[in-house]
Amino acid sequence: MADVHLLFTAHRDGVFRYLCRIVGQGEARDLTQEVFLRVARGPVPEASEEAQRAWVFRIARNLALNHMRDGQRQPVTVELSDASRPATQEIAAALHEALGSLAALDRDVFLLREAAGLTYDEIALALELSADAVRSRLHRARQQLREVLRPLLGAAHSQNVRLYDTHRPPS
Repeated sequence: MADVHLLFTAHRDGVFRYLCRIVGQGEARDLTQEVFLRVARGPVPEASEEAQRAWVFRIARNLALNHMRDGQRQPVTVELSDASRPATQEIAAALHEALGSLAALDRDVFLLREAAGLTYDEIALALELSADAVRSRLHRARQQLREVLRPLLGAAHSQNVRLYDTHRPPS
């Protein structure tokens, strides 16, 4: 059986980053704590590290969805820019809008990959999809984001603002 403390140490930062993009930083702290309270309360599945990581992120996603549903809240996203050079308000607003325009499942696939760093297989396990469905949804999300952000990408490039590289090879 996996040690809950090891799961916490290994995944708290990724869970927090993922939740920040969905509910905002303030509420992400509380939800991150709730994720690991649930991990501690329940039996940790006897599975591979990959499957356990996916299980933790499934709990995080379900809590975020419940949190938003309970409060009828809209997703809150933060810019996906290099922290050493803040994005302009225009770029941050465009990123927020672009992520909000994605289908909920496509947005979750994208954020689990880009914000939390999960592999395709881990995302598939967390969202109960096939790896092929993850690839397809991630591709679609990246295409839609590129299309929406295309006018700003040139401006961001000229301002040396780095956005997440959406050409990252699959893991």
